[in-house]
Amino acid sequence: MQYSEFVQRVKDRIGITSTSEAEIAINATLTTLGERITGGEANDLAAQLPEELKDPLTSSSSSEAEDFGLAEFYRRVTEREGLSVKESTEHARAVMGALSEAASGGELRDVQSQLPKEFDPLFG
Repeated sequence: MQYSEFVQRVKDRIGITSTSEAEIAINATLTTLGERITGGEANDLAAQLPEELKDPLTSSSSSEAEDFGLAEFYRRVTEREGLSVKESTEHARAVMGALSEAASGGELRDVQSQLPKEFDPLFG
């Protein structure tokens, strides 16, 4: 999947026309996901994504994943986007939905294996 297609899928899922708004949501969500999974897994996932998506996913990752739940995931995305919790939660779900279409099923299962079950709806 090309970067422009990924951005368009996020825009379509959110129901917006602004590319910059979609890119802010993408960066906020992928940066937060990168904090929650191990650096190795972030790199594996990034290898399947367009070049423009790799840095947000891998820039904050380390060998050890931070241990936080879905509520904290949404809080961090909200803080990064500077929007309401409702808006940023919707945006995070849209980004994760597009991510589910861009990466292979095996890679998504590997990512999900590092997350609590409460994260499962994000991958639907």
